[in-house]
This record gives sequence, structure tokens and C-alpha cells, in this order.
Amino acid sequence: MKLLALWCAGTLAASSIAMAQSLDANAATGETAAPPRVEARSADLLAVGIVHADRLTIHLSRLIDNAPVRDVAVTVLFRGIAHPTTAATDGSFTLRDKDLTLPGAAAVEFQIVGQGIRETLEGTLQLSAPTGASDDKNSVRQMGWWVLNFAVCIGFLLLLARRRKAADS
Repeated sequence: MKLLALWCAGTLAASSIAMAQSLDANAATGETAAPPRVEARSADLLAVGIVHADRLTIHLSRLIDNAPVRDVAVTVLFRGIAHPTTAATDGSFTLRDKDLTLPGAAAVEFQIVGQGIRETLEGTLQLSAPTGASDDKNSVRQMGWWVLNFAVCIGFLLLLARRRKAADS
């Protein structure tokens, strides 16, 4: 009986540690991660693209004074397709494409034309899976297994306590 009680106590401790680690890992992979970004530069220009869902926001600036570059046409070559961008009032450029939601690495080429500028800037964008998707498909099953194990051990300990109480009376 004592061996069974020790086994249950050990299993309870192990399951509670495993559940706490699983919850910590799930909390750590939450929404605290920075959005995917790509940087591309030439001798004169710097382009920084930040991805939010299916939208790429591009900030284009001069390296010499970090001033935004306006009144140019920016075309983005992404996954083999040329996409024109839309200029925003804050000086940034926006591209919307459903391919920005696909995970994996992709070469990005920014083609800038206008104001006497004709440059091509290249970079690599590393896109991850959407934040709602879990990399570990078995995490729910594993958590259920630990909860079941925890419940069985509590049941054995309650049964053991009842038997001792009945033996003492």
C-alpha cells in the first residue's frame, strides 16, 4: 500500500511539473514574437519590410540621412511574381498578397524607380506559421494524458485514505 501511495505521489509531482512546463512553453510561444521582417540595402538606400497577416509594409529611406524616400514607384518581386505597391501618406509602401501568409523562406526583391533612382534591393523573408497554429500536434493529447494520469492518482489516494480511515475505526 505504501508503495502504491509513493508511486501516486511521484506521478502527481511529475504530471504537475510536465503540465506547468507545457503551459510555460505555450505562453512563451504566444503573441510576444516580433512580426517577420526583411531588410534589403544598397549603397544609397535601405528598405525594411514588415509583415502583418497578408500585408507587407515597406519603409524606404536613404542611408546617408535616414530620410524617407517618396515619390518613387516600388515594385516587389515575391515568390516569382512582381507586385506593385501602394504609397501611404506616412511615406511607406504597402503590398497585400495572400502568399505572405505561407510559411517558409522567400527571396524578396524591391525595385525602386523614380527621382533619378533606379535600384534593385534584395533580401530574404522568413515567414513562420500563423500564430494560431501549433507546431506540436500532439500537445493537446499529451495534456489530456497528464490530466487523466493526475485524476487516476487522486482516485487511488482517496481510496487509500478511505481504507485507512475504515481500518482505524
